[in-house]
Amino acid sequence: MSEIAARLKAIVAEHGPRAFALMGGGTLGCMSQGPFSVGLLRAMGSQYFYNALAQELTGRYWADGESFGNQNRHTSPDLEHTDMVLMVGKNPMMSHHSPRARKHWPAFSKDPDKILVVVDPRLSETAKLADIHLPIRPGTDALLYRAMIAIILQKGWHDQAYIDAHVSGFDKIRPLFEDFDARAAIAVCELDYDEVVKVCHLFVTRASSHESDLGVLMSRHSTLISYLENVLRTTCGRIGVKGGNLFGMGLMSGGPTRVRDRERESRAWRTVATDFFPITNLYPPNAMPEEILNDHPEHLRAVMVSGANPLRSFADTSQYEKAFGALDLLVTVDIAMTETAALSHYVLPALSAYESYDAGMAHGFPKVFMQMRHPVVKPDGEQLEAAEIFTRLADALGLVPEIPDALQKAADGGDHLHFGTELMTFVGENPSAGRSMQYILAKTLGRSLGSVNQAWLWSSMATLPPWAQEKAIRAGFTPGPAIGDAMFQAIIDAPGGLIVGSVDPDEWDHFKVISTADGRINLDVPEMLEWLGEIEPALEQASLKADEDEYPLIMSSGLHMDGNANSQMRDPAWNEGKTYHWFRMHPDDAAKQGLEDGQKVRVITEAGQEQIELRIDATTRPGYALMPHGFGLVYQGEKYGANANRLAKSTHRDRLSGTPLHRYVRCRVEAI
Repeated sequence: MSEIAARLKAIVAEHGPRAFALMGGGTLGCMSQGPFSVGLLRAMGSQYFYNALAQELTGRYWADGESFGNQNRHTSPDLEHTDMVLMVGKNPMMSHHSPRARKHWPAFSKDPDKILVVVDPRLSETAKLADIHLPIRPGTDALLYRAMIAIILQKGWHDQAYIDAHVSGFDKIRPLFEDFDARAAIAVCELDYDEVVKVCHLFVTRASSHESDLGVLMSRHSTLISYLENVLRTTCGRIGVKGGNLFGMGLMSGGPTRVRDRERESRAWRTVATDFFPITNLYPPNAMPEEILNDHPEHLRAVMVSGANPLRSFADTSQYEKAFGALDLLVTVDIAMTETAALSHYVLPALSAYESYDAGMAHGFPKVFMQMRHPVVKPDGEQLEAAEIFTRLADALGLVPEIPDALQKAADGGDHLHFGTELMTFVGENPSAGRSMQYILAKTLGRSLGSVNQAWLWSSMATLPPWAQEKAIRAGFTPGPAIGDAMFQAIIDAPGGLIVGSVDPDEWDHFKVISTADGRINLDVPEMLEWLGEIEPALEQASLKADEDEYPLIMSSGLHMDGNANSQMRDPAWNEGKTYHWFRMHPDDAAKQGLEDGQKVRVITEAGQEQIELRIDATTRPGYALMPHGFGLVYQGEKYGANANRLAKSTHRDRLSGTPLHRYVRCRVEAI
């Protein structure tokens, strides 16, 4: 710890805080380390926080921030009450990105009063359940959305009363759709015009909802698509209404928003080589290699990686290998000797999710669910909670004040309310200590409880604002100064999780969480309107045919399957007797090249090439191939499977958010 601290301090002292970045800092479902890893980054003066969410979702976050006034306000289908779901680029039967997916969607499909529409180039496992499957041409989703909105407006099917009550900027965007040639656009999408019109009519006449996923979030025009999705929902009056798309609710939602996202962006750093600004405080992983490999005096020189494996998880493996090899300091906090760890100067072994207390987000509507999972196996070795590792690093860096005996004694006494009083007294007498609150908690209550993660959970519950406490009281907790401590204990006593908040769905006003200046959904977004002007049938047709001679196939680099969850890929013995790393190609494409099922092929892109077994698959469409993500890992010196990220160029990314276009990678295939 002291060596890392000394080297990091020296780098920041010589080159400034912009030379230091954090990558990862917590994973979905294992988020307790976040305040500790990000706190260390901030204490060293840096803003450069890179995270996997900026590999997928930040385009949506930005678009939602513009429409709803806060980049943390998002909508999802009211699955309990909706009678039609329009699902685009999403396959929950395999991704499980909806509750109880393999029970819910077959039941939804069989219900004669419900309609499922799936838009996907491939006849996916979910598309097989659909009442209507639109096998869209890859990369034309923005064109389809613009055409659908145009059809709805041109036929007068829009919900004008809803627009008048809840929407701003609609008159500004309306001309961009009313004169649009929807029939020509749908022809470029290679879909049937009458069937798309049918879907539009169903969507505006039923209690409909809409959702999408990585199929569009990692494809052409990603951020614009997220904006167009909001336009479609508002045009049809489907946001904030029963059966439509509702704003997700946690304990903390519904409170005041203090900072507008545009104001935050204006104060934030931009990356020195690629000029990206942060979205929800996150920078895009695709930019990191360029931020290391440049001559700017403040380029990245030191990176801490925690709960991430950039050398396999992010686009352009070759560039990442080159960039990370050029760092002055690379420290990895992880549970395995990953490819990134193997290249690091220091590896700090963390407890796995099975060995530690850890928590995800409080979420749900109208009831808010929360869980802190308990360890189920004892650790064998010296590994620590990641939050504890960052606490020790912060201590070695001199970021933690001296803790008085009285505060430690209060932590050991078991009376959390008394400890809280002593903690506030200490911070009141030492205001600067507030900047190190998480580390003070770790060294006091964390030491007493035997878990830093538990200590942070206690703090989070003990400091709930009044509007969050109101939800907890509705869920059955007793009001008063001890409510936070009671919630903490209840969460610890229920390893399977419990309801910690509730609202009355009939009284809850979804529009009150909108944080725009006028409290209305905003559709007048200059960047999006300019971009939308490019989404014309002729322009898109020309763009889609670019590079077609050299790379005739469109590859989707990423495919959810039963066998490519992260926990099943590190050790090949976990998938013994099974093969999941196939390259899937339509029979027509294979026949053109004389390729046979099961043979080895070479897949070539602008970024690189990989060898993989071919699987001829009629569920995809001609010209569209699929390759699963997550393979190509090295285990005991041997590589298993093909690495899809070796084929993805880091510069092939969304212009605004920097998210990779993994679902639209041009390639060619050769027999070996």
